[in-house]
Amino acid sequence: MDMTLLAILASGIVVGAAASFTGLGGGFLMVPILLYLGFSAQKAVGTSFLGILIISASALIAHNKLAHVDYKYGLLLGVGGIIGAQLGARYIEHVPTDSFKKIFAVILVCLAAYIFFRK
Repeated sequence: MDMTLLAILASGIVVGAAASFTGLGGGFLMVPILLYLGFSAQKAVGTSFLGILIISASALIAHNKLAHVDYKYGLLLGVGGIIGAQLGARYIEHVPTDSFKKIFAVILVCLAAYIFFRK
């Protein structure tokens, strides 16, 4: 197995643990890893979603066993997410990878600052 495949597998383990622990889905870690490995913004986001789908299904099973799932609100979030995902996938087609990296970095910094300074 080559080093890139091993790096992606190891990244999946780290992202899976972080996503299940934080509920952030894992894309905040997976997309930068894929960008670092040379993926275009569009391919990094699309590939990340496949990984997130698998990670999320596993995390849902684990959290369900612990009775940590509110299905009503989860399904409502999912329906809204379906609409947003369709829009986002179409918008990213028009964003160059270099611009995407900057936008993504700003979003992550703002999210981190919000979480850090929130009372």
